[in-house]
Amino acid sequence: MEYLPGGDMMTLLMRKDILSDDEARFYVAETVLAIESIHRHNYIHRDIKPDNLLLDRYGHLRLSDFGLCKPLDCSTLQEQDFSGANINEGTESDERSAAPKRTQQEQLEHWQKNRRMLAYSTVGTPDYIAPEVLLKKGYGMECDWWSLGAIMFEMLVGYPPFYSDDPMTTCRKIVNWKNHLKFPEEANLSSEAQDLINKLLCNVNQRLGSNGANEIKAHPWFEGVDWDRIYQMDAAFIPEVNDELDTQNFEKFDESENPVRKPSSKSGPWRKMLSSKDLNFVGYTYKNFEIVNDYAVPGMGMLLSPLYLPSYVHRQT
Repeated sequence: MEYLPGGDMMTLLMRKDILSDDEARFYVAETVLAIESIHRHNYIHRDIKPDNLLLDRYGHLRLSDFGLCKPLDCSTLQEQDFSGANINEGTESDERSAAPKRTQQEQLEHWQKNRRMLAYSTVGTPDYIAPEVLLKKGYGMECDWWSLGAIMFEMLVGYPPFYSDDPMTTCRKIVNWKNHLKFPEEANLSSEAQDLINKLLCNVNQRLGSNGANEIKAHPWFEGVDWDRIYQMDAAFIPEVNDELDTQNFEKFDESENPVRKPSSKSGPWRKMLSSKDLNFVGYTYKNFEIVNDYAVPGMGMLLSPLYLPSYVHRQT
């Protein structure tokens, strides 16, 4: 995979709060093309969210995280938790016990405060997951278009359509979306934008995109989008990237100064030096062939000989 130093959509949304129609249209359009591409290969992503939309150094979008999807842990739930009266009872009681209804700005500030914590929690964030995925009753490629609708809503409003203080209430709202999908008046969304969101956040058999991405591309909200040349156009935002090692567009994590280590006689002395972040790289070896070759490491001459070079490497004669 190519190096993408432009950050991710989650970071961009946290910095910008809300995107304009034109800015959102650009990134929603590129997301449509990305989803269309994986669907052509008969894959369903199932976990599309702003965290998984990465930006290259020019601001163009790439869809990532195909093998590291982290679904919400609903293993302790029974089917009745998401069905019938339980849904209405749960959401109504949650709303009664919650704080007074927030304005759009208050909801946006609350979402921004908790966004990063939810994204990296062990539970995960269900805000973009389609109801049919939560219900575990079978789903198809249509679930990715639901996620697109939820992301588009967040771009234009500032927070996801079914956001709640706790993930389980969010799940109930998603499954009972007909009673909870509402557009705040302060957001001033265009009628075309609202119509597209409504046609993405709906029943599977009515969802736009069920018959292919061209259904979505033809929607009036995308009028004027040059689908064939969008990746040759200037992006809505150009990330600041000073050099190849610049990581300013990514979240910075504080590393523990004194990580807790549990020494084990069976692990050998080197194990005692590992922190939790190091364990991700156990068994991984990297060699810079140019440097290793400069230091005349035994065996490197053989590896770099024409007999061992892959066919696509140019051999000088």
